[in-house]
Amino acid sequence: MALFKAKPAPKPASQSGADTNGPPTRPSICLALQGGGAHGAFQWGVLDRLLEDDRLDIRAVTAASAGAMNAAALVSGLEKAGAAGGREALDKLWREVNRSGGRNVFGDSAIWSAASGPDWLKETPLWRAGETLAMSMSPYDFNPFNLNPLNRVLTAAVDFEAVRASPIKLFVAATAVREGKCRVFTSTEITDRVLMASACLPHLFQAVEIDGEPYWDGGYLANPPLWPLFYDDTPDDVLLVTLNPMIREEPPRTGGEIVDRLNEIVFNAPLLAELRAVAFVQELIEEGRLTESSRGRYRHILMHAIEADRYLADQSLGSKFNTEWTYLNRLKARGQKAAEDWLADSFASVGKASSVDLQARFG
Repeated sequence: MALFKAKPAPKPASQSGADTNGPPTRPSICLALQGGGAHGAFQWGVLDRLLEDDRLDIRAVTAASAGAMNAAALVSGLEKAGAAGGREALDKLWREVNRSGGRNVFGDSAIWSAASGPDWLKETPLWRAGETLAMSMSPYDFNPFNLNPLNRVLTAAVDFEAVRASPIKLFVAATAVREGKCRVFTSTEITDRVLMASACLPHLFQAVEIDGEPYWDGGYLANPPLWPLFYDDTPDDVLLVTLNPMIREEPPRTGGEIVDRLNEIVFNAPLLAELRAVAFVQELIEEGRLTESSRGRYRHILMHAIEADRYLADQSLGSKFNTEWTYLNRLKARGQKAAEDWLADSFASVGKASSVDLQARFG
């Protein structure tokens, strides 16, 4: 079962983004990229296929964690060499992720390594007790020198000057530890430290300080943040690319399945809350229930989604730490297939109608 269902609600042709008096133009769109560790390679595949197709004009990207890494590489590549540059930059990013070897950019925790033991062993009480112990340890104790391999990866793969110079608007979420609030960094603020903060899992890495404030993974409070797209001058169409399955047909029963599902629920919760709010506002707009004074503060958003459910449902929490090259390329291939399916099924709706029905799920 999919979270989203098609909803035919076309806009007038004059709002479709195409010039009826000349050659068709590429429809403009915003991307919303969820975080999810090494599963971000699935997004790599999605973006690679969309860039290869080259029928979308990406004007804004909002992201968190691994999604923010993809976003920065995408924007820097597009700024330097168009679609081909975007594909090259994303390829470079994931090659650098793989090159980190034992110093895993998503967490140097061998207990989660795909090669650290057979599946039957990982379901034993002793193994789970070891995982619990690992989770209880502080990175300030086991990583006192605050080594973070993501710094090297980002320095090698992302041109931050190109990111800050690009007309594509970039929004990256991080969690402010002291205040417990989400901070969204915008294009001119994006640095390697911002991306490190957005991807900082607090049980594996020390908090990343920016201007005196410590930050953790942005996915805890916004995964990804949608609201910046609604209040900025960005396209009405938003394409959401998730990494955490929303729906599981079978309830978890083993210890590993329970931990995995809890992780998915926690990191999906802020996104679900935002989607619920979006669905409510869209309903008010469509039913004409907004007053004249408040109507100008809201606009009709056309939502689209490439969901992880069909393509990543067989992947465990532990696989989010697997940066082996063959595995990353398998995820990339799944992402390319997901994008191909979306282009065939939903591209025609861009600029005209939502291809997902938020009200059916959250109304």
